[in-house]
Amino acid sequence: MSSYLTIVAAQVILNDRLSTEAWDNAEDADKTKALTMATKLIDRLNYLGNKTADAQVLQFPRGGDASVPADILEACTEIALKLLDGFDPELEFENLNMISQGYSNVRSTYDRSRVPEHLGVGIPSAYAWGLLKPYLRDFRTVDMHRAS
Repeated sequence: MSSYLTIVAAQVILNDRLSTEAWDNAEDADKTKALTMATKLIDRLNYLGNKTADAQVLQFPRGGDASVPADILEACTEIALKLLDGFDPELEFENLNMISQGYSNVRSTYDRSRVPEHLGVGIPSAYAWGLLKPYLRDFRTVDMHRAS
């Protein structure tokens, strides 16, 4: 399995959401690619606990759970929607360094001294990041185990 959910399962989640034109207008092949890319972005993060089975390919389920949590499924769908809507993680990362941009008499200046946490780790949606964050390890801590 290369994605946390199928197109049909993602559609069920998106049925209750506004502004889904990018998903609605996409071909099934692109929806599948977006869900796969979203899963890869999610699986790059460092989660609490261990996979339920050592042989499982994806990061979830974890800790003996039999299924993937609803928050992870919803986050995967949100990320896929953002990807279909034109979000490019590479371009966004490059834009984090942009201070000022102008065209004719219009100029935009950004404060890039504080990078949004979700963009810093490659997650295109602040909403999806909020769903994923409770499952993450605190990167400021170190686990120590005694070996004998």
